[in-house]
Amino acid sequence: MLKFSEILYVRPDLDDVKRQMEKITESFVRAESYQEAAGFFVEMDRLKRHVRSMETVATIRHSIDTRDSFYDEEVKFWNNSVPELMEYLQKWNMVLLGSAHRNRLEDEFSSVFFTNIEMELKSFDPVIIPLLQEENNLTTEYEKLLASARIPFRGKIYTIAQIALYKNDRDDQTRLEAWKAEGSWYKENQDKLDEIYDRLVALRHEMSRKLGLEDYVELGYYRMTRNCYDRHDIERFRDAVRRYLVPVAEGIRRTQAERLGLSYPLSFADCALMFRSGNAVPAGQAEDILRTAGKFYDNLSPATSEFFRTMMEGELMDVLARDGKEGGGYCTSIYDYDVPFIFANFNGTRDDVETMTHEAGHAFADWYNRDRVPMETIWPSMEGCEVHSMSMEFFAWKSADEFFGEDARKFYYSHLAESLLFIPYGTMVDHFQHSVYERPEMTPAERHAEWKRLLGIYMPWLRLDGDIPFYAEGMGWQRQHHIYSFPFYYIDYCLAQTVALELWAMIQDDYGKAWDSYMAYTGQGGSRVFTELLSNAGLGSPFEDGTLRSVCRKAEKWLEEYDLTGID
Repeated sequence: MLKFSEILYVRPDLDDVKRQMEKITESFVRAESYQEAAGFFVEMDRLKRHVRSMETVATIRHSIDTRDSFYDEEVKFWNNSVPELMEYLQKWNMVLLGSAHRNRLEDEFSSVFFTNIEMELKSFDPVIIPLLQEENNLTTEYEKLLASARIPFRGKIYTIAQIALYKNDRDDQTRLEAWKAEGSWYKENQDKLDEIYDRLVALRHEMSRKLGLEDYVELGYYRMTRNCYDRHDIERFRDAVRRYLVPVAEGIRRTQAERLGLSYPLSFADCALMFRSGNAVPAGQAEDILRTAGKFYDNLSPATSEFFRTMMEGELMDVLARDGKEGGGYCTSIYDYDVPFIFANFNGTRDDVETMTHEAGHAFADWYNRDRVPMETIWPSMEGCEVHSMSMEFFAWKSADEFFGEDARKFYYSHLAESLLFIPYGTMVDHFQHSVYERPEMTPAERHAEWKRLLGIYMPWLRLDGDIPFYAEGMGWQRQHHIYSFPFYYIDYCLAQTVALELWAMIQDDYGKAWDSYMAYTGQGGSRVFTELLSNAGLGSPFEDGTLRSVCRKAEKWLEEYDLTGID
């Protein structure tokens, strides 16, 4: 099997790609039969797969080492090239939508694909190509800035990923110092962070106006392929979060403060510690986590076993944090080779296991649907994708004893608790972005004030006394990669977490039945819109008021009754 390091990267000739796209489009128009038209449809899919694969390989290798000058130049090439290719894809999409063969293509390949390209047409015009290129370059600049972070802490230098270990330390003073050290780095780079975001907001607003849209909220929803819900549905979800979940989350934090012997409300640093004896940590190193993951997937199902062996044998994961490496974690597809790739930054915390199982959830869904045509139907829209990953974290509870050893009981409690605590935070991120793009004239100071206001609504357990630089001053949103690089993505995590909690509740009653439901959902790939994927798998929608209320009650009861005897 070809390993990732053996994949040959060749920058495509952009002019040649454009010529091929034009030729296939013209040939499709001239096709005299459906069979001939379908053949050109598949041919365009192969071309798009190859171009996307080369872009992805360059992006991954740049993420692995942002200091690599060759791939730095390649990312710049793609930042400018992808918007140019969008013009040719737009012409192709317009031809598809107007084709006499459309109904048969929808029947054979996917009606959702056609729904989605209708939305794409609303989000692009050649006039915004320069703005898209600038947007790509600005997000790359932000990502490189964070990757370049060197944080002094107790005589050593750490990256953002590496300092996280100390931000979760059991010692109150160590933890506080680590939070302050990281916050100080962000403060030192405040002007640059503000400048990049100012430019991003302005150009995104300009894009929306050039496209004849009301604001970037409208454009952002098109770009996120919101094909079965709108901003009013999100507002109703936000209201449900405030009514049902924030009180539960506040109760979790009050209990946490009592357990730690700390005053309430808590500081950012104190929120990071779930147990006085320390947070749950993996029982081994990175190789142990991967080995345990292999056993888990071997036992879960024949399909997951084959999938994970493919990942290991193909060296399709890069998981260790190190200097020069981009922060965060993600999963992506290399379509030419029908394989996913997992990128992560293990740092010795509980997040290592959660990141592994989370990204593997994405990767398995990608691998399982790898034969779908067109490639756009391998993945559903992003909230649908996050169900794969967030639910997989809960299925992996089966191997928690091996992942965490004597800390398994801590893990069960903290993972469920923090899954609930996450939703108010993620919803706040989305609310903040609506505020920003509905008022693009906001100054940096006004944005920080808005974030601080929303903290009081969605996370009332936090002490905003300014003790920790950056975070307690209403600036913590600037560390959230998605706000800069993937606007309006973050609510997808919250919608998916609601569904994942529904599957968690099913797991408590019947693991096998829950897995069958998960596979019924995952096996559809991106062939249906989000709400249909859920309905077809017997799962409730997060937009239904009762779904969030029900999972909150079940999870709250479980946490209240969970036996923490012997755990300090």
